[in-house]
Amino acid sequence: MECRACFLEELERVIDERLRSGGEESYTARLARRGVEYAAQKLGEEAVETVIEAVRGDTEALRREAADLLYHLLVVLRLRGLRLSDVVGELEARASWRQG
Repeated sequence: MECRACFLEELERVIDERLRSGGEESYTARLARRGVEYAAQKLGEEAVETVIEAVRGDTEALRREAADLLYHLLVVLRLRGLRLSDVVGELEARASWRQG
């Protein structure tokens, strides 16, 4: 069985590489060069767009906006020195249903 959630870890590795290389053609590098404040603003915009599509009920648009939201979240996390695994660890710590 394919691990679809593992793709987020792969994407995080690509984001790391793009942040290190700083290539001109990389959207990730351009986003980072503008600073964490700008990247966080883009994250907020994607969050709002995701909410709008959830309320509108357009599942295809919601899927696209949710993908944008996850990507921008990963970029902001990396710019602040956090990894996806840090967030997953926080969720695991909160998961009282698992301690049952």
